Amino acid sequence: MTTSRQLLLTALLLGSRALTVSAQTMPTLSPDQQAFQQGTFQGATADKVQYNAIYQLNSADADHIKMTLRNIRNALDDPRLQGRLQIELVAFSGGITAFRKDQPYETELRALLSRGVMLAQCLNTMRERNVSKQELWPFLAFVPSGNGELIIRQGQGWALVHP
Repeated sequence: MTTSRQLLLTALLLGSRALTVSAQTMPTLSPDQQAFQQGTFQGATADKVQYNAIYQLNSADADHIKMTLRNIRNALDDPRLQGRLQIELVAFSGGITAFRKDQPYETELRALLSRGVMLAQCLNTMRERNVSKQELWPFLAFVPSGNGELIIRQGQGWALVHP
């Protein structure tokens, strides 16, 4: 065999081997990735029966409180999650402001409550800030610590949302 033929045969064999290795190491695209490449992606596919999310509210800033409540409403309105979503809002530190009777959030909180959102206030924050249960809305639940609630829920597989 001539040298040029040997080189050509070697090149063909190496090229074929490179394609085989390349094909073996290429990851399989998920349906969402395929849809994205085809220009038809419209967000993640909700393929679970139940989704759980805990929202963290630890700021007294009015814009932050409003944004957090709006984010919860938006999640509840997501058609992919209809009938599959359980939400808890846990307030601690400055977030206690949202649950105080002297603040303007009662209507929004009651609306979320009517949609099944669990509203939980940290007892540590109440103790540290000398706030009584009578100063807060009567429809709240109370947890020993906001951080503990987040840790437990995350351990149970809940998504943590901190807007």
